Amino acid sequence: MKEYISLLKSEPVLLRLSSIQLISYFGAWFSNVAIYTLLLGMDVSAQVVAFVAMLHFLAGVVQAPISGVVIDSVSPKKLMLSLIFIEIVATFCLIFITEISDLWLLYILIFLKMAAASFYFTTEMSLLPKILHGDKLQKANEIHSIIWSLSYTLGMAISGFVVYALGVKVAFMLDAFMFVIAFYLLFKLEIHVIMHPTKEKFFTMVLDTFSYLKATPKALYLMVVHAFVGLTAFDALVALMVDQYYASIIATSLALGLMHSARAVGLVIGPVILGKWINNKRIIYLFIAQGLAVWFWAYMMHDFYLSLIASVFVGFCTTTLWSYTYTLLQKNIQEKYYGRIVAYNDMMFLGSAAFTSYMIGFLATHNFSLEYIAVIMGFVFMLGGLYYAWVLKREKLEEIS
Repeated sequence: MKEYISLLKSEPVLLRLSSIQLISYFGAWFSNVAIYTLLLGMDVSAQVVAFVAMLHFLAGVVQAPISGVVIDSVSPKKLMLSLIFIEIVATFCLIFITEISDLWLLYILIFLKMAAASFYFTTEMSLLPKILHGDKLQKANEIHSIIWSLSYTLGMAISGFVVYALGVKVAFMLDAFMFVIAFYLLFKLEIHVIMHPTKEKFFTMVLDTFSYLKATPKALYLMVVHAFVGLTAFDALVALMVDQYYASIIATSLALGLMHSARAVGLVIGPVILGKWINNKRIIYLFIAQGLAVWFWAYMMHDFYLSLIASVFVGFCTTTLWSYTYTLLQKNIQEKYYGRIVAYNDMMFLGSAAFTSYMIGFLATHNFSLEYIAVIMGFVFMLGGLYYAWVLKREKLEEIS
């Protein structure tokens, strides 16, 4: 933890960007709990819950071919400010969702909100390797993951109580206010990055990206490895668990908040413990451990309190898996392609998460138990470990530090 604090003190731009992440992510989880509470209160089907969960990721998939080219051509600060503004408007408008007939508006707003959030994330992750290198870049990615997890923990937990006490509309307004603060902090930040103007046309840049991936297969392989981490998109599964098993013993919003918070505890403490241990070869063991943790979760699923304990184990490896596989990709591509490759990487990751959310709903409505669905997900994590072992044997990957 001291290393993270030292890095933030020595890199003021990273410190400000991290502060903005903390505030905006914290606010985002208010609306996340409120959205699922709203849906369950409307008594919608499992497919609707899964579709909403899928929308959270689908927006990033759709825009990826465009976002990468834009990121490599536009000033990052101006782009990021525009995206936060879209998040403010889309989040505030969620207060107008009151009944099932408004679902179409909910779908549009979630799509816009998450499209902007995904675009912002890709822009920032393309910016980091331009201002940080080597071990600092890895630590910055880990800081980003810890902030996400910490925001997830506090946001989900506090939101559960806020929604329970004050209602979903207050949660949406608090979320929008958080984004206003983030906008102000970013507006005051000076980001000095040398842009490399290009005279290439849009479609030429797109085709050039595919040519680069063909000539650099390890980049594509690492994108697939990172996409396996997208299987941790458990939001739909948690919502269905709460509705099916726990709604009779605890308020929906509180159950959602506590379940997500328990997993986020693991997300926070995982990288602190695993950060110095992890290297290229040991990633295989993390995939296996993630799969075993999900199986343990499936076994404990019927009991709310035991499920909370299992959720901590489910989150323990996730942050390190995400940050290390992301940093590996950044380390093994050329700077010229940062924006485009990171965008396509996010597209594959979010596509994996969207597909996972969809399949949870599909299987749940076709008489698959939630426990069996979790067992399937754990098995696929094992396959991810085998695939990474194949990549490691086939390609020479640079160590991060």
